[in-house]
Amino acid sequence: MTRIEGLGPVGISLNITPDETYLDEAARLESLGYSAIWLRGGQIDSLDRITAVVRATDSIPVATGIIPVDVYESEAVAQLHADLQTTAPDRFVVGLGGPQVPRPLRGLNEYLDRLDRSAPPVPAERRILAALGPRKLELARDRAAGAVLLLVTPDYIAEARRILGPDATLVVSLMTVLGTDAAQARDTARVPLRFLSGVGGYATNFVRMGFGADDIAGLSDRLVDDLVAWGDADAIVARVHSHLAAGADHVVVSELGEEPDEVARQLARLLPLRA
Repeated sequence: MTRIEGLGPVGISLNITPDETYLDEAARLESLGYSAIWLRGGQIDSLDRITAVVRATDSIPVATGIIPVDVYESEAVAQLHADLQTTAPDRFVVGLGGPQVPRPLRGLNEYLDRLDRSAPPVPAERRILAALGPRKLELARDRAAGAVLLLVTPDYIAEARRILGPDATLVVSLMTVLGTDAAQARDTARVPLRFLSGVGGYATNFVRMGFGADDIAGLSDRLVDDLVAWGDADAIVARVHSHLAAGADHVVVSELGEEPDEVARQLARLLPLRA
């Protein structure tokens, strides 16, 4: 399997706002030197958002983290990929995930089959799958360019790399909170964790990583500290480096606090944003 071309070590998540200001923000993030812009799946209320970000920037890869396959038909995704290949070749990374149903692999395989049969097809080397458990990681290895992981420890990243092998692209989305007040940072981190811990795949993966029922039910300090990077910019940079050292090819910084602009600026001065 070929790695996704053009992804340097550090990307950043773009917050899509109801107005058009997020397009200016996309251009600013590109100017800071980040190696990819990632769009949060829950904010993609239209596939046109992806096209708009590509058009608002010059050359940076734009990836989806993720397009939910139970929301958008494969035909629409294939058409979007074909259109962007014409106007902005190899800049759109098709990140796919879901569906959040029992036995999701069958539905995901069928979706990938349809992308393969599209005219033109969405090639495996331009798509990446959200994956946590071993079977989804194997699917990402076999039918895509690699996997995107969220809420994982360095030890789990190393295990994911073992499953994916050396040639697949391994992306880790890292939630961050810029702030040194421990109680406040953890409270901020617990907002998305509270929702995600109720999603079966994440809760199961927390157990795989060694967290107990009390850790998960109470979102313990240990669980928060292991899965979310918080502190000053140096602390967040150290966590990014730990994920890269564990086997990630690309770390996506996703700020949960109220100052994502400040986080983007500070990290851009401290991190190796491009290979």
